[in-house]
Amino acid sequence: MTRPNDPGLIRPHVHVPYDSVDLYLQFIKSERLNLEIYFGSRSFDRLTVHEIAGLKRKLDYGPEISIHAPFMDLSPGAVDLKVREITMSRFSNVLDFAEILTPRAIVFHSGYDKWKYDGRVDIWLEGSLQTWRPLNKRAEDLGVRIAIENIFEDDPENLILLAKEMNSDNFGMCFDTGHFNLFSKLPLLEWLEKTKQYFKELHLHDNHRYADHHLAVGDGDFDFTTLFREIEGIDCVYTLESHTIEDVKKSLERLKEFLK
Repeated sequence: MTRPNDPGLIRPHVHVPYDSVDLYLQFIKSERLNLEIYFGSRSFDRLTVHEIAGLKRKLDYGPEISIHAPFMDLSPGAVDLKVREITMSRFSNVLDFAEILTPRAIVFHSGYDKWKYDGRVDIWLEGSLQTWRPLNKRAEDLGVRIAIENIFEDDPENLILLAKEMNSDNFGMCFDTGHFNLFSKLPLLEWLEKTKQYFKELHLHDNHRYADHHLAVGDGDFDFTTLFREIEGIDCVYTLESHTIEDVKKSLERLKEFLK
């Protein structure tokens, strides 16, 4: 297997919403970009497997794909069974799309917020395991990894607990640099020491710790040098989450510099 943080071998994915693929298709194809395709909640119900098959035909240069699942209003660890059933239905539809797009990984949000759950990780974990175990079994059968993204976590303990309970090489974390920069109370090195063994994907973007700006890599104050040093040898998807073409280009160039 190629060394995943060799700058000569890494071909990062670039995050793009499904509804924006046509808008950026010329740039995407000219640069032959690998893609993380985000399926948002607003337009999800109108999507069909026929449209997803059409998307695959548009991407006829054979990029490597990952998927970012919908997350707004969804709660995989919900106490309310009806909410969890709706979440399961949405996520099952994403796996239907994965059968066509054959992504390397799918990123999901955990739905955990310590204030909403009053710090009761056990309640969230009980519902989460009922959601993720069958979904992960199907994903594993498809050859697709599941990666749970840190969002509001000020420490990673709930994500670590979920990964340990799942006990699956197919199931792990998506480490989001921007969200870490905004919310973590732990130093980066301590967070990485606790979690890096579970990494399946990285979301790479930057900020100055007061808003989730999704700046180009290196335009904020996240410590990318430490990140790439500490995860050397870990096989995971690198995804750029910059929101403009200019920042995507800048991030692609800087990634090479950080990985020298």
